[in-house]
Amino acid sequence: MAKIRVMLTDDHTLFRQGLRTLLSAEPDMEVTGEAGNASDAVSVARQVRPDVVLMDIGMAGMSSFEATRVIRKERPDTRVVFLSMYDDEDYLAECVDMGASGYILKECPADQLVTAIREVHRGGSYLSPRLLTRLVDGFRMQGRAPARQPRFGTLTKRELEILKMLAEGRSVKEIATGFELSVKTVEAHKFNLMRKLDIHNKAQLVQYAIQKKVIRLPETVFG
Repeated sequence: MAKIRVMLTDDHTLFRQGLRTLLSAEPDMEVTGEAGNASDAVSVARQVRPDVVLMDIGMAGMSSFEATRVIRKERPDTRVVFLSMYDDEDYLAECVDMGASGYILKECPADQLVTAIREVHRGGSYLSPRLLTRLVDGFRMQGRAPARQPRFGTLTKRELEILKMLAEGRSVKEIATGFELSVKTVEAHKFNLMRKLDIHNKAQLVQYAIQKKVIRLPETVFG
């Protein structure tokens, strides 16, 4: 019987090595490729044609959401399972919109990950039990809770790019030059994304970008 061909995408080499060791011990699975960022994930997926891609949700550069959209468009039979540290409903909604079949918390036991891979390979879907419980509780509370803030997934691709660059400290003029757009157009995108997210100043924008892993804080070296 053919083994499930799994591709690993994560920017931490040790984490990928741990996953490779874990999955290689399963008789019905084999790791056929690895990528350290979302852009490379698209290229590697084209080469190795995996059955299942394990995709880290927060990596520098090209977004994991966009990589998933491209992989699913080019190879609809490939299933994508997101790996995340966050039980965030906005992330989950965005993953589903991009065509992902699973969402697994990185704290989950190894057997849950193995089960998820088998389930999505069969054509099903899989959510970490903790996140599933939160969603069920949320449905029960509908009608009694105030309206939620518009979700991350309401931003267009261009708005996400501009959000990232603004949070990294780029000026509107620098962004306009980089994208070959007018300053007026970038200002319009900035206004729209801040309106959608109910953000009113630069500090809130940076905080939101960090919370949603659009940008990362520099790692502190102790010693």
